[in-house]
Amino acid sequence: MDGKIYDAAYKTQLQKIYNEISDNLTTAKQSINEFIHEHISSYKLSPAVYDYGTVRSCADGIVSVNGLSTSRYGELLEFGEREYGIALELSEDGVGAVLLSKESSIVPGDVVRGTGRVADICTGTKLLGRIIDPIGRALDGMPLTDTERRNLECPAPTIMQRKPVCKPLMTGVLSVDSMIPIGRGQRELIIGDRQTGKTALALSAMINQKKDDVVCVYCAIGQKASTVRRVAQKLKEANALQNTIIVATTADDGACMQYLTPYAACAVAESFMYQGRDVLVVYDDLSKHASAYRSMSLLLRRPSGREAYPGDVFYLHSRLLERAASLSDELGGGSMTALPIIETMSGDISAYIPTNVISITDGQIYLETELFNSGVRPAVNVGLSVSRVGRSAQYKAMKDVSQSLRLELAQYRDTAVFAQFGADIDAQTLSLLNRGERLTELLKQGQDEVLSLGKQVALLVAYKSNKFLAVDKKQVSKVRQQLLNYIDMRGSGTIHSINTSGEMTQSDKKVLEDIIAEFFEEYAHAEHK
Repeated sequence: MDGKIYDAAYKTQLQKIYNEISDNLTTAKQSINEFIHEHISSYKLSPAVYDYGTVRSCADGIVSVNGLSTSRYGELLEFGEREYGIALELSEDGVGAVLLSKESSIVPGDVVRGTGRVADICTGTKLLGRIIDPIGRALDGMPLTDTERRNLECPAPTIMQRKPVCKPLMTGVLSVDSMIPIGRGQRELIIGDRQTGKTALALSAMINQKKDDVVCVYCAIGQKASTVRRVAQKLKEANALQNTIIVATTADDGACMQYLTPYAACAVAESFMYQGRDVLVVYDDLSKHASAYRSMSLLLRRPSGREAYPGDVFYLHSRLLERAASLSDELGGGSMTALPIIETMSGDISAYIPTNVISITDGQIYLETELFNSGVRPAVNVGLSVSRVGRSAQYKAMKDVSQSLRLELAQYRDTAVFAQFGADIDAQTLSLLNRGERLTELLKQGQDEVLSLGKQVALLVAYKSNKFLAVDKKQVSKVRQQLLNYIDMRGSGTIHSINTSGEMTQSDKKVLEDIIAEFFEEYAHAEHK
């Protein structure tokens, strides 16, 4: 009647009673039995009124609906009793919706009901250590108890609700923490070709947060199920899974579910941020997210633009990444740091989606295929990598020992290209090449190896004092590990002091220099035997 359904069925009335009792039970002043009895006896039967429409067509996960003139963008629509979709295209004569389920029994003529609410997801500490999908269903085979709910899409914090990014977020990766520092509340893009270590770098950052009480959210968009399983296993082995929530869709999930995944992960992370906690969220990766949105838009018959993407593809990612912030003290002082991942083709960072995300984020870490294949891992190209927050998000101890590191490495890589042609090299250039070769070896790190602030500072103090020049470049990695073990035995108190305070006092520096000098004296003596 007039585009509405008047539902007076017993099932509907019982559901209304249940909802009203659940909403008011926590504020009841009498016993539970008395409260329920009073509520049921005073309940008046009345039909539930819903807007409705009818299915015009259904194909490829896209449903065209006649009616539902009062629907809003992003509203959940109910098809029958078990299937749901989301309204993403509004027109004068109907609605275009995408289905959340992989398989559908919907046929033309079916009744569609507007629910009046948007998609939401469960949040809270009960999700720690769990794997869920974008609508809150458990994927790890264990039951999921009721938790709080939060809308998938929420407004980003306003300008006055934010504060400057000034607190470091250590990744445990020496090349990143020293030259491309990341702050809590920053958005730092990880970009590179496939199989260059993008996910490995993000996982190292997540593993390193377990000692700092930073909640991690890993968002897998359209990944293989085996990949998601491998990530969960690696986090578990590193004792970091209990501090992590994985929100995942696999490659066989529909485009709609893949489209919702990063917003669901962001909503989960936001719930912790507004509780005053620090959160790290990894989006792996936004290239697949853009492709899923393009598929949906083309099926919805939206006008296409460059590379067949719809006109609002920039807004797709900007409204997601703008939700990452460092909140003001009045709002609890929490933060959400975003590490979006973008996959490039043949190193082309000037493509459509990469340039869009680069312009949104506060810097990027570019991983180069040539460096990766030559054994430099993590394969960070310091020339194309940048952190726009800069050294304001860096501990003072690290700032003191890494000032000229980036310039030194960039000069070495430029000079090394010309040195390959066999030209005559002067003493200054030879010194630059020798230092650069040792620095490159020093910055190499294993996939599961994370270094504390104190150990990173100690390695750079040794490098600055030219101790590694006496070491053959092929032995630098081995000697570095021996040095770290030696420092653990002789200078654990100094390392702990640097880790705790974030500063290196003159006495700390003197202790480290003495320990390093002792180690290299013993090393030189052992080499001459």
